[in-house]
Amino acid sequence: METIEVFDARATARLLDFSALVEALKQATLEHAAGLIHAPVRMSVPLEDGGVFLSMPASAAEIAIHKLVSVSPANVAKNLPTIFGTVTVCDGATGQPEFILDGPTVTGRRTAALSMLGVRLLHPHTPSSFLLIGSGQQARFHAAAIGQLYPDASLYVRGLHMEAERDFCAAMNQSGVAVMSACEGKPHDIDTVITVTTSKTPVYTEAANAGRLVIGVGAFTPDAAEIAPQTVKASTVFVDDLNATREEAGDLIQAAVDWPAVRSLASASKEPVPKDKPILLKTVGSGAWDLAACRVARSAIRGR
Repeated sequence: METIEVFDARATARLLDFSALVEALKQATLEHAAGLIHAPVRMSVPLEDGGVFLSMPASAAEIAIHKLVSVSPANVAKNLPTIFGTVTVCDGATGQPEFILDGPTVTGRRTAALSMLGVRLLHPHTPSSFLLIGSGQQARFHAAAIGQLYPDASLYVRGLHMEAERDFCAAMNQSGVAVMSACEGKPHDIDTVITVTTSKTPVYTEAANAGRLVIGVGAFTPDAAEIAPQTVKASTVFVDDLNATREEAGDLIQAAVDWPAVRSLASASKEPVPKDKPILLKTVGSGAWDLAACRVARSAIRGR
């Protein structure tokens, strides 16, 4: 058997350009909606100390993938990463393994790229300012994506406290992405808010605003909600995966959202999006989006 190439976090990141990811994700949302990508709702089993083990397979005609990751919030106290995992990429016809990617990097970059696709399809105009609520690893991926795709936009971060904000800003500024602390910068007229926390209670409670796109990313269980119910109810709601969000999107479940009125992100590529109403995008993730990222990585590998 041939040796399977394994890409670590840094090598995986080099394969996953944000612009290419956004294009691949747009195509994947349409294929998933049409039944051309098969991706069941993720399976979850518990780990000790409140952690979970997540299995996310997906397949299309030419490619099949399996992402296996663990999420362990208690790892912070042990000075360990919260997320570990891998993505195995296989031939879609034979199932033969081709290469392995770093799971947290695939998750982080495709999640941020999915938010950027949401900005492209749902925003009432070109965004001029972003506020990230959360200062963890997913916030860093989003800041990197915003820095590449919207370099002229102002970018703020709101962490749990000022020290977290300052550390985040210092790290991102050192990487070449300009970020300002919300505590120090006092942002106003923000037109794009992205929540990237693991909070069980809402971290965004402002009234729905027709000139502001709100994207909820961090919460992916029914008991967790980053966005206040009143904000959800007053917004036109889009989701990345209708089936998955019905089971996992606590923001929507706790708000008793009107599910027949909820639209998929795929529909935004084909049908008009209201520009005069508050828009909210809720994402929980799908193996289909990991598959899209693996297509980008495979293309980059073959182009070397």
